Amino acid sequence: MKLVDKKLTKKMDEEELKSLEQRVDDLIRMVGQLKDENDTLRGRREDLLKEHTQLVEKNKLARGRLESIIERLKTIEGG
Repeated sequence: MKLVDKKLTKKMDEEELKSLEQRVDDLIRMVGQLKDENDTLRGRREDLLKEHTQLVEKNKLARGRLESIIERLKTIEGG
């Protein structure tokens, strides 16, 4: 192999290595961003589940009150 060919091959290898390093750095950065986003989404999910539980409880209370009002109205109408 000629000296010029060796230098060209070495230069290509260095460029490929730099390109690969850049891709790895980009992937590392992306993994960090995705981890942060995932943490945020998990927190939001937890908040929504708590809110859902509270709303279900409020709905049960409202239903009970409404059923009580309906029964009192029926009593008044019947009496």
